[in-house]
Amino acid sequence: MTVKQIVVLGGGVGGTLVANLLAGQLTRKQAQITLIDRIGKHVYQPGWLYVPFGGPPPERWERSERSLLRRSVDLIIGDAVRIDPHERYVEMADGTQIPFDYLVIATGARLEPSAVPGYGEGAYHFYSAEAALRLHAALREFSGGRIVIGVADIPYKCPPAPLEFTFLLEDELRKRGLREKTEITYLSPIGRVFTIESVSQFVTPLMEERGIQYELFFNTEQIDPVNRTISSLEGTTIPYDLLVLVPPHRGATIISESGLGDAQGWLPTDRETLQHKQFPYIYGVGDATDLPVSKSGAAAHFEAKVIAHRIAGEIKGKPSEERYQGQVMCFLETGYGQATQLVFDYTHPPHPPKPSAYYHYEKALLNRAYWHLIPTGIV
Repeated sequence: MTVKQIVVLGGGVGGTLVANLLAGQLTRKQAQITLIDRIGKHVYQPGWLYVPFGGPPPERWERSERSLLRRSVDLIIGDAVRIDPHERYVEMADGTQIPFDYLVIATGARLEPSAVPGYGEGAYHFYSAEAALRLHAALREFSGGRIVIGVADIPYKCPPAPLEFTFLLEDELRKRGLREKTEITYLSPIGRVFTIESVSQFVTPLMEERGIQYELFFNTEQIDPVNRTISSLEGTTIPYDLLVLVPPHRGATIISESGLGDAQGWLPTDRETLQHKQFPYIYGVGDATDLPVSKSGAAAHFEAKVIAHRIAGEIKGKPSEERYQGQVMCFLETGYGQATQLVFDYTHPPHPPKPSAYYHYEKALLNRAYWHLIPTGIV
């Protein structure tokens, strides 16, 4: 039996979990598994939400990728620059070619703040370690005024995060005695405050109870950092003293430059088999895909299991019929030491339970236990 070459591109939650699950299901005589990661560091991105409020520093949410991988998984740290889907190899920046029989693309999403004129000088966000620390410093200096929070466009990673930030901010300002001095406005590019209608119906009353204003159909066109205003394609201009805007997201450059993506660089992926729509031996997991489900580690966690079973089954000569049904399970912080839970799939929308301390502590427990449970495949 020929040893199959499986290459996983990207060491986030989806890529790491796929590699470890495959290593647990296949022997070295059946497959050689190689994971390529640009920096060799695994980052638990949900932790960045707490950094602006003085939570654990970014280093707390990082581990070396090697420490999370099974011994039988080979790790290459370096820049992959091109994929040849016909000859089946990944080309590294130094010209090295890594051949594959199966490729799993787990390259995540790329932030593109330059897509909004004025963003660099006028806006803050918490979607990277550096940006979260910068926002933390800005919040420490804030003494009252108008804070505008929003989403530049769709899709973006971890969809509940901007709402969570808004609720945590309102709580934080109240504790600091600044709530009465601050006006909070939330911007949404669509006709409700969240993409999923049942969640929007759940959080809108919470925002209204807490005096959080919202502006719908606000698709950001530009930011004027001198006059501190943000304008929309719809013709609305809103002043701000502090602007927190989730930047535009795009797919990884390697996907576009290899001719594998759509106009924004997302990988065209079958919503159930998770195979590339043109090359069935290429799979997509997590934020890199164009799947009609949230770009989140929670989704990638469920997707990774399907991919591992399907590849392992094919190599063993026992094809798996397992399919991804859009499963996601995540939490939504609502401030005041409470949270709710979102559980849904392609056909069943979430019905969030009443916010409680139970879900807040359950999320805190997951944040701590993540390293032991999720990338390793225990859960």
